Amino acid sequence: MPPDRMRIAFALPGFHLVERGAEIALLAVAENLALLGHDVTVFGSGRERAGTAYRFRHVASIPRERFERFPTFPPLRSEVMWEDMTFAAALLAHYRPADFDAVLTCSFPFTQLALRRPSLGRRPLQVFVTQNGDWPARAGNAEYRLFRCDGLVCINPDYFDTNRERWPCALIPNGADLSRFGKGEGDRARFGLPVDRPVVLMVSALIESKRVLAGIQAMAGLPEAHLVVAGDGPLRGEVEALAADLLPGRFTRLTLSGADMPALYRSADVFLHLSLFESFGNVFVEAMASGLPIVGHDTPRLRWIVGDEPGLCDTEDAGALSAALTGALARGRGGASPAIERFSWPVIARQYEAFLRARLGR
Repeated sequence: MPPDRMRIAFALPGFHLVERGAEIALLAVAENLALLGHDVTVFGSGRERAGTAYRFRHVASIPRERFERFPTFPPLRSEVMWEDMTFAAALLAHYRPADFDAVLTCSFPFTQLALRRPSLGRRPLQVFVTQNGDWPARAGNAEYRLFRCDGLVCINPDYFDTNRERWPCALIPNGADLSRFGKGEGDRARFGLPVDRPVVLMVSALIESKRVLAGIQAMAGLPEAHLVVAGDGPLRGEVEALAADLLPGRFTRLTLSGADMPALYRSADVFLHLSLFESFGNVFVEAMASGLPIVGHDTPRLRWIVGDEPGLCDTEDAGALSAALTGALARGRGGASPAIERFSWPVIARQYEAFLRARLGR
């Protein structure tokens, strides 16, 4: 039988260091599992924060930005993998498998392999969360042949259907802190945004797959609107150069802490996100909770999250995207959907708790 009070560890280099989707989601799960009474430890490369219900352990790593010009090859396929390798090497000195009943990460290969290191005591349950995709769980080639897990948390139905025959799976979405993201007054002056024109918000890493450049091009045809992009990444120079050319005086780029994001959402009129293949997209839930009309790429996966949102379209069709933006600007902000409650972190933490208990019981 699983213990009533589970000892659970989460490991990811960006914990307490950056405010990206995977870090935000897994820290929220860790916090809410701790509030349910479990003994939760978080390993990350940031610094301890006051007031967390979980225990934090600092593990040094070299940030991925330092590796943006490094060569890439399997298994060091990107700057993310380089960062993961440095974190995993340091994690080995801090992590004792016998101290935990279950360990969770969404980082492969190096962090997941470090969490699976041999132990003289009982090996903890190994759970992989598909925050960054399910490729490690299903590829079966190159370094992905090393992938193993005792449980796979699938954050969308596609991943669940693809992997349920091979791994013990649970379909558990991401969410948002509904006490922070909600209807209310914005503060455009705080963010340097205009008060006399509508504001379109993109919250995204500045990488190729997020298609921020396409967002800038689409906004060029809406001269009455201002675009604000919250995020950073390797394409920052290209983003700012294109915006200076196409959106002079109508573009703002911000890098904010998580604490500032609810006020930024409340300061916008429309939410725009153009990734074609998003594993989940916590930002969609945050926009829904804030009452923003959403313009995004129409897929069954996204409709599973946002429902029949009229702003979903083929975003690779410039005309369809322009029409969707125009319609969203005309609708403006409204109230959060009643269905938003299924994305509250306490609800989601209960689902993680049930899955961990079920797997430990086996």
